[in-house]
Amino acid sequence: MPLLRVSAVDKTFHGRRPLETLRDVSLTVDAGDFVAIVGPSGCGKSTLFNLIAGIEPLSAGEITLRGDPDPKGRRLSCGYMFQQDLLFPWRSVLDNAALGLEVSGDCSRGEARRRARELLPRFGLEGFESHRPAELSGGMRQRVALLRTLLLQRPLLLLDEPFAALDALTRRELQDWLHETWTSGSEAALLVTHDVREALYLANRVYVMSGRPGTVVAEIEVREAGEAPPDAIALARLEERVMAALQLQGATA
Repeated sequence: MPLLRVSAVDKTFHGRRPLETLRDVSLTVDAGDFVAIVGPSGCGKSTLFNLIAGIEPLSAGEITLRGDPDPKGRRLSCGYMFQQDLLFPWRSVLDNAALGLEVSGDCSRGEARRRARELLPRFGLEGFESHRPAELSGGMRQRVALLRTLLLQRPLLLLDEPFAALDALTRRELQDWLHETWTSGSEAALLVTHDVREALYLANRVYVMSGRPGTVVAEIEVREAGEAPPDAIALARLEERVMAALQLQGATA
């Protein structure tokens, strides 16, 4: 049984003019997978994340996490990292990293800080425990945000364009680092990104979505879960396949 199964999901927002955002979306994520979703702006990628996390209700279809379709259960089983780091400016690195555990009630404040402190070296944050977010680079702020998310030990890690606001050099550095650290607290990861190369570098499988209403138009196997990223030649060939799927949809839209 897949860790996550999305089956024939539709989402329409009802207002003065109904907006069909997703249509017949299906995908799976197995334990050990790092899966990426790419698609044009406005295709519903972030909406799909909100449905998976149980934040928004479905219009049709089913989403199960470990076989459970209950939205509340999904909310408690997903670690959600947004594009913005959402760090509190008055809290230190250590206190920001421990915040998720504190709020969840899984442990005391002291225990949350202890767990966060143990992982600071692995996240490149040792020696910055007392620094405030304004004293950190963008890359370091994102490391704090990911540590905060992974400390929750949720089975599914949702990454909504976490590096989009960073410069190219910092983004590549954090991609390398994420590839080595994401299993610290999650069984599987699902990434939304506009960066095709980022998707192929990090993921073992990539889903390509069409323009709105978003639907899955291609599933591309990159490598076996846990294997090293593809070399430059293989990466270029895979990128051609993804771009061909995206361009085909653009031509037929």
